[in-house]
Amino acid sequence: MSALSLPAHRISVDTYVAGIPAGDRALLARAITLVESTNPEHGRLAQAVLQQLLPRTGNAIRLGITGVPGVGKSTTIDQLGMNLVADGKLVAVLAIDPTSKRTGGSILGDKTRMSSLAAEKNAFIRPSPSSGTLGGVTRKTRETMALVEAAGFDVVIVETVGVGQSEVAVADMVDFFLVLLLAGGGDDLQGIKKGIIELADMIAINKADGDNITRAERAANEYRGALQIFTPHGATWFPPVVTVSGLDNRGLKELWSKVVDHRAKMTATGEFATRRQQQAVQWMRDMLENRMMAALKANPQVAAELDGIEASVRQGTLLPTLAVDRIMGLMGL
Repeated sequence: MSALSLPAHRISVDTYVAGIPAGDRALLARAITLVESTNPEHGRLAQAVLQQLLPRTGNAIRLGITGVPGVGKSTTIDQLGMNLVADGKLVAVLAIDPTSKRTGGSILGDKTRMSSLAAEKNAFIRPSPSSGTLGGVTRKTRETMALVEAAGFDVVIVETVGVGQSEVAVADMVDFFLVLLLAGGGDDLQGIKKGIIELADMIAINKADGDNITRAERAANEYRGALQIFTPHGATWFPPVVTVSGLDNRGLKELWSKVVDHRAKMTATGEFATRRQQQAVQWMRDMLENRMMAALKANPQVAAELDGIEASVRQGTLLPTLAVDRIMGLMGL
């Protein structure tokens, strides 16, 4: 019986470990399904696969891209990805779908939004429902990134929803964080936030095409001026501001050259290795927090009292700090 005729959790670790680096896309997709599963058995299998594939990870350029809905992220990623494929790169896109609060289902159709890249054999697009996690960033993105790196992809692009604090979560897992913005919204600086600027490795003013080119250039100059009031990341790199058009494939070559230049400079100073090491530790801490919360909710004593404790906090009759002490006491801590 073919391995692919079996459910994802019935395929052996050895089969995954041999097939994924060999470029078996079907096995890669199955492994990602395991990673995304909430079933503990599936999770244990996924971790066993990831542990054996770990030496094959870490070689890709990890690019995070964010921006508000309508800024043109998908069009830009579609064209940038096609440019990279034309240059001989294998490109993976991990697109974080906002999850419907009503149905729990994924809303966007990423392969429809990136139609050119979806049809390209040297590209791989994986939509992943956010499941209500921080700012729309699925907590499984890091594991999925490791799998596609083990599959030999040269570039991994993580597209965020662009709402809430998803930018913070993505910046903690990528090498280069790109913020897409628009010009022509009245006040070109209305969308600039100190938090995002501190995270950004580059700002790109998108939709710099047609009648909007002049406004885009003017916005870029204003953002360059605004960046001067913020402390740069370090002596090695100051975030540049460029204008691009995903629709017209304008400025994307320059954009990518800056991503490559950033990698080279950060590697030369040792900052790249340090950033990757810090990200690995952050991954561990995030997973620890998730596991601790899961263990807390699974504790029968906590489960019996938690609703009442939360009700007391909500009504203002119990101090939140004392509520935490009570919960910790129920866990014997």
